[in-house]
Amino acid sequence: MSEALTRIAVGDDYDVLVGRGVSAALTQLVAPDVARVLVVHPAPLPELAEPHVAALRESGREVLVAGVPDAEAAKTAEVAADLWAQLGRAGFTRSDAVVGVGGGSVTDLAGFVAATWLRGVAVIQVPTTVLGMVDAAVGGKTGINTAEGKNLVGAFHPPVGVLCDLTSLDTLPRADLVAGLAEVVKGGFIRDARILDLAEADPAALLDVRGPALREVIERKIAVKADVVARDLRESSLREILNYGHTFAHAIEQVEGYRVRHGEAVAIGMVYAAEVATRAGVMSPDLLARHRNVLTGLGLPTTYRPGRWDELLAAMRRDKKTRGATLRFVVLEDVGRPTRLEGPSEDLLREAYDALT
Repeated sequence: MSEALTRIAVGDDYDVLVGRGVSAALTQLVAPDVARVLVVHPAPLPELAEPHVAALRESGREVLVAGVPDAEAAKTAEVAADLWAQLGRAGFTRSDAVVGVGGGSVTDLAGFVAATWLRGVAVIQVPTTVLGMVDAAVGGKTGINTAEGKNLVGAFHPPVGVLCDLTSLDTLPRADLVAGLAEVVKGGFIRDARILDLAEADPAALLDVRGPALREVIERKIAVKADVVARDLRESSLREILNYGHTFAHAIEQVEGYRVRHGEAVAIGMVYAAEVATRAGVMSPDLLARHRNVLTGLGLPTTYRPGRWDELLAAMRRDKKTRGATLRFVVLEDVGRPTRLEGPSEDLLREAYDALT
């Protein structure tokens, strides 16, 4: 049974639709003149795409369905090239569209393929995980990974719409639900303190996929991101705050060969950024402790193993926020008051790493 849709505007460009049992709304997001649609989904989970494929076919469109590897294995040049080949064989034109159905990796890939096919065709994102809904599918960042790092190849290509059907979370593995909440908590620290209050008051409520608390924090985090990206699509300034915790998180993912969930890496990355900020005199020890308390309460990791510093530092030096030899971190002065810390000493960074271990 469908519920009322929440519409969250991303500037004047597009809406994010949130609700339960609302998969039929996808056809509202596809322009009337679109004749062909490529639906990209994780190959192990074809059932995620089935209702959307059926709805599109019932609307009279020709639908091409492509299963891709799960998780970060989807985000490679080889997988993107295979999708380009499928689009070419099917004769996709600029008036056709791509739909990404799945987690953040699938929506990143689908967006990148749409951005690069014929220099840009429409993409509609249908995220099916918490992480995808609150982060990857919203904002127009697309990308694939290389051996040198995560999301180093990509393009800014906003979708024409995003559909978040919360019923897809009913079968989401608990570990993936918990990991996705790291990005929700990030929104609390950088902008919306109400998210933190809810997480602290009743963390179990945020783990109830059918409960109102999870829907509220999902919608709040989407609203945070929508506001930021509407004012800074291409990350010239403000949008960098959305990378809170990500410099260290991306380094962990690379060092671990993408075998750690993105949200788990972000949780550790936020604690690392808080350790750096505290040592630099930017953040209070109380706020550092609050990071650990909120994340631990939700079952997220706040520590990392020793012995990997040199590899992590090398990976951070390849981070997109780095300028020349200067490492740049998003840090907090307080909840809702993000700022940048440029060029902290390597000794300070190492001390923060040691505190994590």
